[in-house]
Amino acid sequence: MQKLADLLGPPRFLKLLSLYPPYLGAGVRVLQAEADLSRVEVEMRLTRWNRNFVGTHFGGSLYSMCDPFFMIMLMSRIGPRYVVWDKAAEVEFVRPGRGTVRAVFELPAQRVEEIRRGADEGRKVLPRFTVVVRDLEGQPVARVEKTLYVRLRDRAAATADAPSPALPR
Repeated sequence: MQKLADLLGPPRFLKLLSLYPPYLGAGVRVLQAEADLSRVEVEMRLTRWNRNFVGTHFGGSLYSMCDPFFMIMLMSRIGPRYVVWDKAAEVEFVRPGRGTVRAVFELPAQRVEEIRRGADEGRKVLPRFTVVVRDLEGQPVARVEKTLYVRLRDRAAATADAPSPALPR
Protein backbone atom coordinates (compact mmCIF):
# COMPACT_ATOMS: atom_id res chain seq x y z
CA MET A 1 0.00 0.00 0.00
CA GLN A 2 2.79 2.43 0.89
CA LYS A 3 4.43 1.94 -2.51
CA LEU A 4 1.13 2.76 -4.20
CA ALA A 5 0.75 5.88 -1.99
CA ASP A 6 4.30 6.97 -2.91
CA LEU A 7 3.67 6.36 -6.61
CA LEU A 8 0.34 8.20 -6.78
CA GLY A 9 1.01 10.88 -4.19
CA PRO A 10 -0.96 11.04 -0.93
CA PRO A 11 -3.98 13.06 -2.17
CA ARG A 12 -4.65 10.74 -5.14
CA PHE A 13 -4.04 7.69 -2.96
CA LEU A 14 -6.63 8.92 -0.45
CA LYS A 15 -9.14 9.46 -3.25
CA LEU A 16 -8.58 5.83 -4.29
CA LEU A 17 -9.59 4.71 -0.81
CA SER A 18 -13.16 5.11 -2.05
CA LEU A 19 -12.55 1.86 -3.97
CA TYR A 20 -11.26 -0.01 -0.89
CA PRO A 21 -13.94 -2.73 -0.35
CA PRO A 22 -15.04 -1.67 3.16
CA TYR A 23 -15.37 1.93 1.97
CA LEU A 24 -16.98 0.98 -1.32
CA GLY A 25 -19.62 -1.03 0.53
CA ALA A 26 -20.21 1.68 3.11
CA GLY A 27 -20.28 4.44 0.48
CA VAL A 28 -17.36 6.41 1.96
CA ARG A 29 -15.75 8.84 -0.49
CA VAL A 30 -12.82 11.19 -0.11
CA LEU A 31 -14.11 14.48 -1.52
CA GLN A 32 -10.95 16.53 -1.16
CA ALA A 33 -7.38 16.10 0.05
CA GLU A 34 -4.94 19.01 0.19
CA ALA A 35 -1.62 18.30 -1.53
CA ASP A 36 0.22 18.50 1.81
CA LEU A 37 -2.50 16.46 3.59
CA SER A 38 -3.18 19.25 6.05
CA ARG A 39 -6.90 18.84 5.33
CA VAL A 40 -9.02 15.92 4.09
CA GLU A 41 -12.79 15.95 3.58
CA VAL A 42 -14.77 12.68 3.58
CA GLU A 43 -18.43 11.96 2.84
CA MET A 44 -20.76 9.00 3.35
CA ARG A 45 -24.27 8.73 1.93
CA LEU A 46 -26.93 6.69 3.70
CA THR A 47 -27.50 3.50 1.70
CA ARG A 48 -28.99 0.09 2.33
CA TRP A 49 -25.44 -1.21 2.89
CA ASN A 50 -24.64 1.15 5.79
CA ARG A 51 -28.10 1.46 7.32
CA ASN A 52 -28.81 0.03 10.78
CA PHE A 53 -31.94 -1.68 12.11
CA VAL A 54 -33.79 1.62 12.63
CA GLY A 55 -32.87 3.10 9.24
CA THR A 56 -30.05 5.48 10.24
CA HIS A 57 -26.27 5.29 9.70
CA PHE A 58 -24.72 2.19 11.24
CA GLY A 59 -22.36 3.28 14.03
CA GLY A 60 -19.54 1.11 12.71
CA SER A 61 -19.74 2.84 9.34
CA LEU A 62 -19.62 6.27 11.01
CA TYR A 63 -16.45 5.23 12.82
CA SER A 64 -15.00 3.51 9.76
CA MET A 65 -15.29 6.68 7.69
CA CYS A 66 -13.00 8.38 10.25
CA ASP A 67 -10.62 5.56 11.10
CA PRO A 68 -7.47 5.91 8.98
CA PHE A 69 -7.21 9.58 8.13
CA PHE A 70 -5.32 11.15 11.03
CA MET A 71 -2.79 8.31 10.96
CA ILE A 72 -2.25 8.53 7.19
CA MET A 73 -2.05 12.32 7.30
CA LEU A 74 0.51 12.32 10.11
CA MET A 75 2.59 9.50 8.57
CA SER A 76 2.80 11.42 5.33
CA ARG A 77 3.65 14.74 6.96
CA ILE A 78 6.01 13.73 9.76
CA GLY A 79 8.29 11.65 7.54
CA PRO A 80 9.89 8.20 7.44
CA ARG A 81 12.04 8.64 10.55
CA TYR A 82 8.97 8.10 12.75
CA VAL A 83 6.70 5.18 13.60
CA VAL A 84 3.01 6.17 13.56
CA TRP A 85 0.25 3.77 14.65
CA ASP A 86 -3.34 3.99 15.80
CA LYS A 87 -3.51 3.46 19.55
CA ALA A 88 -7.10 4.10 20.62
CA ALA A 89 -10.42 5.51 19.51
CA GLU A 90 -13.58 6.72 21.14
CA VAL A 91 -16.88 7.46 19.43
CA GLU A 92 -19.72 9.53 20.82
CA PHE A 93 -22.95 9.26 18.85
CA VAL A 94 -24.67 12.64 19.13
CA ARG A 95 -27.79 12.22 16.96
CA PRO A 96 -29.02 9.78 14.33
CA GLY A 97 -27.44 10.19 10.90
CA ARG A 98 -30.28 10.19 8.41
CA GLY A 99 -28.70 11.30 5.15
CA THR A 100 -25.31 12.21 3.79
CA VAL A 101 -22.70 12.93 6.46
CA ARG A 102 -19.28 14.57 6.19
CA ALA A 103 -16.11 14.82 8.26
CA VAL A 104 -13.24 17.27 7.81
CA PHE A 105 -9.83 16.22 9.15
CA GLU A 106 -7.32 19.00 9.78
CA LEU A 107 -3.68 18.66 10.81
CA PRO A 108 -1.90 22.03 11.10
CA ALA A 109 1.87 22.21 10.56
CA GLN A 110 2.34 23.49 14.12
CA ARG A 111 0.80 20.29 15.51
CA VAL A 112 3.05 18.10 13.32
CA GLU A 113 6.12 19.98 14.58
CA GLU A 114 4.99 19.64 18.20
CA ILE A 115 4.65 15.87 17.76
CA ARG A 116 7.99 15.65 15.95
CA ARG A 117 9.77 17.55 18.75
CA GLY A 118 8.39 15.17 21.36
CA ALA A 119 9.50 12.11 19.41
CA ASP A 120 12.93 13.66 18.70
CA GLU A 121 13.43 13.88 22.47
CA GLY A 122 13.22 10.08 22.52
CA ARG A 123 9.72 9.93 23.99
CA LYS A 124 6.70 8.10 22.71
CA VAL A 125 4.09 10.69 21.88
CA LEU A 126 0.35 9.98 22.14
CA PRO A 127 -1.36 12.83 20.27
CA ARG A 128 -5.15 13.02 20.37
CA PHE A 129 -7.26 14.25 17.49
CA THR A 130 -10.99 14.91 17.29
CA VAL A 131 -13.22 15.06 14.24
CA VAL A 132 -16.94 15.80 14.16
CA VAL A 133 -19.13 13.96 11.68
CA ARG A 134 -21.88 16.34 10.54
CA ASP A 135 -25.01 16.07 8.45
CA LEU A 136 -25.47 18.38 5.46
CA GLU A 137 -27.21 20.95 7.68
CA GLY A 138 -24.04 21.14 9.80
CA GLN A 139 -25.54 19.35 12.79
CA PRO A 140 -23.17 16.98 14.64
CA VAL A 141 -23.97 13.28 14.23
CA ALA A 142 -20.90 11.81 15.94
CA ARG A 143 -17.61 12.85 17.54
CA VAL A 144 -14.62 10.59 16.96
CA GLU A 145 -11.49 10.95 19.06
CA LYS A 146 -8.35 9.17 17.90
CA THR A 147 -5.15 8.63 19.86
CA LEU A 148 -2.05 7.87 17.82
CA TYR A 149 1.27 6.42 18.92
CA VAL A 150 4.37 8.18 17.53
CA ARG A 151 8.03 7.57 18.21
CA LEU A 152 11.36 8.00 16.49
CA ARG A 153 12.41 4.89 14.56
CA ASP A 154 15.52 3.05 15.68
CA ARG A 155 18.28 5.62 15.25
CA ALA A 156 20.50 3.14 13.37
CA ALA A 157 17.74 2.53 10.81
CA ALA A 158 16.54 6.13 10.58
CA THR A 159 18.07 8.05 7.71
CA ALA A 160 16.80 11.01 5.78
CA ASP A 161 16.16 8.91 2.68
CA ALA A 162 14.78 5.76 4.33
CA PRO A 163 11.59 4.42 2.73
CA SER A 164 8.29 5.40 4.32
CA PRO A 165 6.81 2.90 6.77
CA ALA A 166 4.25 0.48 5.37
CA LEU A 167 0.62 1.32 6.01
CA PRO A 168 -0.85 -1.13 8.55
CA ARG A 169 -3.45 -3.53 7.27
